[in-house]
Parts: sequence; C-alpha cells; structure tokens
Amino acid sequence: MTRRGGLAIGTAGLALADTVAAATPLAAAAPLPPAFAGTRQPTPLRFDPAKLDGLSEKLVRSHWENNYQGSVRGLNMIEQRLAAAMADKDFPPVAYSGLKREQLHRSGSVVLHDLYSGGLGGNGQSAGGIKQALTTAFASFEGWEAEFRRTAMSLAGGSGWCVLAWNQHLGTLQNYWCWDHTNSPVTGTPLLVLDMYEHAFQMDYGAAAAKYVDAFMRNVDWEVVEARYLAARK
Repeated sequence: MTRRGGLAIGTAGLALADTVAAATPLAAAAPLPPAFAGTRQPTPLRFDPAKLDGLSEKLVRSHWENNYQGSVRGLNMIEQRLAAAMADKDFPPVAYSGLKREQLHRSGSVVLHDLYSGGLGGNGQSAGGIKQALTTAFASFEGWEAEFRRTAMSLAGGSGWCVLAWNQHLGTLQNYWCWDHTNSPVTGTPLLVLDMYEHAFQMDYGAAAAKYVDAFMRNVDWEVVEARYLAARK
C-alpha cells in the first residue's frame, strides 16, 4: 500500500490473486449478487467546491475525482475478482487473502471519503445536541476540539484519518486515530471524518498540515454531524 492511499499491490498474495483472478472468467449467465456486483458509483459532492473557505476548488475536485473515485473503481474491480475467485474451487487461499485485504482497504477508503466530503460545506459553527454532548464528554467543546486537532496532527505527514465517533459499546464520544483506511473501533459510528493523507492538503498547503486543519474546521457542516449523531444514538 502507498502512504497516499493509491491502489498498490503490497503482498505476494494479492499479486497472485491479480494473476489468477484475471484469468478466471466471470459467470455471464446470471447477475452477480450485491456483495460482488462491482457496480458502485461515486457519491456526488453536496456543496459547491468553489465556495469552501481556505480549500481551493482545484484541490477539492482533484481529491474527489482522482483519490476518491480511484478507490471506488478499485473496490468495484476487487468485488468482481472475488466473484471470479469464488467460482474457482481451486483458487489459492493465499491469493484470496490478498483480495480480502484489498477489499477491506478499498471499502474503508470509499466510506471514509464519503463521510469526509459529506461533512463539508458548512460554516464551521457548532450547535445543537452534538455540541452539548461533546462538552459533556470532553469537559468543554474547546477541549474536544483541541484533542481532535492534536489527533489529526499526530497523523500529519500523509498517513491516515482523524475520526470523531460515537462508540455504541462504551456509550461515549471519542476521537480516533485511523491508519490505512482499515482501522476503526469496534461499534464506533463515525460522525466527523478528517482526511490527513497528503493528497487532501498538499496542493494548497504543502507541508503546513495545521493550516489545512484550520481550513477544514471552518468548513464543517455541523448540521450533518448532528444528524449522524442522532442516528447513531437511536
């Protein structure tokens, strides 16, 4: 895997899977089941990328068109190769392991990118039940924001995600450090997601990741975060 989150082959198992699955014809007689259909479409941006504060239209469009859509295409390809592998009773377990690892990686990238862009387009002004809940969980809203920013900056350098989540099992709000699109707490429902891979900010800010975090916070749509929180608490 690459630090920038691109589709890269990092194990011998996945390399073997590419070779074997590509040589295995997909069944044409019946449509593939949803788990293997490989027909996912990118979610359109819900805001005008030219109107964000401190995040350029060029950056936002490049991120959405190249990194995010690349993950959607990659996930579609992996799903179809899993279908081909399941049709072959002699498909090697080590090759299937490589496909499953890549499925997890691509799925995480698609979901996290959807949540990231879906939380932008606001004015950064928090309110409502989520603000009060964060105040309770972290002693103050400012205390939550300071910890969220510190978690994000611990990933600065192009290597992961900062995620505010409601942990259903623990019954609490937490900021989580998420690496490689695949790490998230069990029973954690993401509410606010910040992409800390270099592709999310380098075009505008170079290595000045803290300025990017500032810009992100100015564009958070807290109505979306509130709706996610209420849905998670049901």
